[in-house]
Amino acid sequence: MNPQAKLIFVLSLMLGTTITISSNHWATAWAGLEINTLAILPMISKSHHPRSIEAATKYFLTQAAASALVLFSSMTNAWHTGQWDITQLTHPVSCLILTSAIAIKLGLAPFHFWFPEVLQGSPLTTGLLLSTIMKFPPITLLLMTAHSLNPTLLTGMALLSAALGGWMGLNQTQTRKILAFSSISHLGWMAIIISYSPKLTLLNFYLYVMMTATVFLTLNSAKVLKLSTLMTTWSKTPSLNAMLLLTLLSLAGLPPLTGFLPKWLIIQELTKQDMMLAAMVISLLSLLSLFFYLRLAYCATITLPPHTTNHMKQWHNNKPIHCSIAILTIMSSMLLPISPLLSTIT
Repeated sequence: MNPQAKLIFVLSLMLGTTITISSNHWATAWAGLEINTLAILPMISKSHHPRSIEAATKYFLTQAAASALVLFSSMTNAWHTGQWDITQLTHPVSCLILTSAIAIKLGLAPFHFWFPEVLQGSPLTTGLLLSTIMKFPPITLLLMTAHSLNPTLLTGMALLSAALGGWMGLNQTQTRKILAFSSISHLGWMAIIISYSPKLTLLNFYLYVMMTATVFLTLNSAKVLKLSTLMTTWSKTPSLNAMLLLTLLSLAGLPPLTGFLPKWLIIQELTKQDMMLAAMVISLLSLLSLFFYLRLAYCATITLPPHTTNHMKQWHNNKPIHCSIAILTIMSSMLLPISPLLSTIT
């Protein structure tokens, strides 16, 4: 892709995100979402492969439907209440439609169907943007309207997302699809707590972005798209694979790594809200996603491929690890000791 065009698309992404997260009016929020959608489409389809064109088409159709629902819910609310303010969403029908619209934007179950297919057809760098930056504006809208939305509906969608994200990721062999179902599962953890502690949802989102960025950058550096390729990378970049192991275990939420912190705080908050059953169910459902994280870690560091002889010769390609991957890995695995500070903030 032309560097000037790429710069324009990246700046448009930043502009659309900034407009949405700083707006107080539904029209400007919708405009920011549309700028984001139009900026990411050329980045999805830049390889001109039929799979990437299909992914871009699917993404455009689903996002256009979600944007139309956002407009429809805001207009319905303005018709009944005379308010275009985002925080003044009070009409029940508008709240229901907006919940569906943001669920489509984020890829929350049962509107998750587009996300794995789009991620599979995108390059790893674009997949990183789709899994992190593109989710920030919808999460912001969800935070601003959380007090008006139905907590029971959000809890149901969260549990369904955690279940489907873990269950459907079990048999996957493509790393991008595994990370897509990982994202759906993590969104379930964010959605279940948003009505009770929005700051905790934001903390969870920030830590998820940090850990996912580490995994995507590591896979992109090693040029890994499938599990069979991941099995052979240990002979070329062993230190990078060791970093990937730590980050994957952190994404799974195992102590004493950083990923354990948001799960621990969310379960604690759910218990305070007398939602012990929901806390127990979502904790058990996280075991499903733990399985495929462990499988990824196993393939990256422990499994030997069937034809090891050819790959044993390719030892240490001396390619330096980018400092951003090293810094993100350290943060993705060692932030648990600052949990008392974070718990006082949230």
